Amino acid sequence: MRIGIYGGTFNPPHAGHVKAAQAAAEHLALDKLLVIPSGIPPHKALPEGSPTSQERLELTRLAFQEIPCAEVSPIEVEEGGVSYTADTLRTLRDKYGTAQFFLIMGSDMFLTLDSWYSADKVLSRATPAVLSRGTKEDADIAAFSGKIKERYGAEPVVIKNAVTEISSTELRSQLKARRGVEMFTDAVYSAIIAHRYYGAKPSFQWLREKSYAMVYERRIPHIKGCEQEAVSLAAHWGADVEAARESAILHDMTKYLPLREQLRVINEYGIIADEIEKTEVKLLHAKTAAALARARFGVSNDVYNAIMWHTTGRPGMSLLEKILYMADYIEPTRDFEGVEELRRLCYTDLDKATAEGLRMSIDDMKSRGIVPHPRTEEALAWLLCPSGAKGQRT
Repeated sequence: MRIGIYGGTFNPPHAGHVKAAQAAAEHLALDKLLVIPSGIPPHKALPEGSPTSQERLELTRLAFQEIPCAEVSPIEVEEGGVSYTADTLRTLRDKYGTAQFFLIMGSDMFLTLDSWYSADKVLSRATPAVLSRGTKEDADIAAFSGKIKERYGAEPVVIKNAVTEISSTELRSQLKARRGVEMFTDAVYSAIIAHRYYGAKPSFQWLREKSYAMVYERRIPHIKGCEQEAVSLAAHWGADVEAARESAILHDMTKYLPLREQLRVINEYGIIADEIEKTEVKLLHAKTAAALARARFGVSNDVYNAIMWHTTGRPGMSLLEKILYMADYIEPTRDFEGVEELRRLCYTDLDKATAEGLRMSIDDMKSRGIVPHPRTEEALAWLLCPSGAKGQRT
């Protein structure tokens, strides 16, 4: 049996890692590829804010699940402490007996191989397989390979053009800036965003694609308009523009879930809904969208609350909550009597505009024989209360 061993911190596991693993598996005709995330790497400390070892292990499993011969091993994570390749190889040798092992590594690691802990034991237990960029460094690899062969009797294998030029440090920085999505499988990127590992923030385009996929096509122009208006209002009133954009993109994503699914979601995530809400999708979708926004996309509490209350409003609405409520109400595709005046009011007095929006909503529902949710009337009363120091930037 030919077994490749591909270790690393995988912090995070990205497309470059997967491409290299696929190239190695093909070049070496591997029967099995063991991908081994390190517990505590001996060569460098993990950056602050990195996922735990168990979390990196799960991300790595997601990253390599499409390679048929790949198996992500928890051996170093479960052992804890500093991970040394010589010790790992000894354990694997005991398990797999006479299998032929190939130790897959980048050129930077390969060129320091003779300084590794128990390098002689490493090289007696596995053949080095070097991932080359196919550049001038090949001469360095060839020279060092000769040195390794002379000193240890090992004959390294070179796998050319198997490296994607991206550093994990740069990629972590990109994640914080809403970039880098193309460097991950969707499963890995989704997990990173859900947990906001590395301080990651979602690509807005990726977020739109996820949101739009959950609604009917006819709803998309409204969501786009709501995003446009929320960003404009946030910029005008000094709110967090990125939070406004996130909340608008995600606010309606459960709009078309049937009632039984809405109820399942609130039960799954422990969302409290009153008896009125439990009978009405129009009311429930705000709460279920907030729940999924937090669970799937790791949104902040401010974004969560803006989505949660965008249908009924509530007493004590934050600035972002008012912005999303009104953006939803006046976005460019909306066309009803008084909308133009309401749009102008949003940019001169947001509290008055929100109160007027709530009043118009209540009047519209009553005219159609619908009993407004009590929370909407409570929100209106709060906004109209002269003693309430609400302000535009709360």
